This record gives sequence, structure tokens and C-alpha cells, in this order.
Amino acid sequence: MLYTKILKDNKDFLTLYKKGKYIVSKYSVIYVKPNGRSFNRFGITAGKKIGNAVCRNRAKRLIRLAYRQSEIDMPIGIDIVIVARSGILNIKSDEYCYYIKKYGIKEINKAIEKSVEKQERK
Repeated sequence: MLYTKILKDNKDFLTLYKKGKYIVSKYSVIYVKPNGRSFNRFGITAGKKIGNAVCRNRAKRLIRLAYRQSEIDMPIGIDIVIVARSGILNIKSDEYCYYIKKYGIKEINKAIEKSVEKQERK
């Protein structure tokens, strides 16, 4: 991944869940927050509600593929966590990649703009 480092610390995930903006769809929930760095940080979660290990790993593979394909179009300097939902298991990889490129990036840009505006008001 070109402009991305992997989020690993639980503290970073929790901060995003509490303070980040979120985008909900039937396939996933995307949490976004500006990080003030020259690169993105990316994390994926797939809980046990998704299914067994095979299902969770497939969901994570689909999310990773979609992110990798649309990474160039993403804004730089953000933390992103994508939480898989059970709807992601019933679609092909092309559908999720299309969703991220068509709607996900637009929504991420909107969420980042709102977050930056909110910080500037303070």
C-alpha cells in the first residue's frame, strides 16, 4: 500500500470509534478521522457476528482489496477503520470495490471536511 501504514494498537481503534466520523452501509461501517500526518493509517475489523474464521478472513480480504484499488483516490492524512458487516459475505469482490470507489470515497471526503470545519471553529 502506497500511502498507508497499518493500525495495530487497540488505543487507536478506540479513539477512532469514539471521536471519528462514521459512514454506514449494508456492507461495512467506515470510521474516519484526520491524523495530521503525511500518510494514512488503515485498520480492519471483522467480529464474530460475521461468522466463522473463514467468513471473517474473506470479509477482511474483500475490504483490503477494495482499499488497495481505491487508495490513490483517498485523501492523505487520515485514519480509517473499516468494520465488516454480514452483508459483505453475500457479494462479489467487484461489487464492494465499486461501492468504495463510487460512494465510499465521496462520503469519506465529506466526513473529513466536516471534521476539519469543526476543528477550525474551536
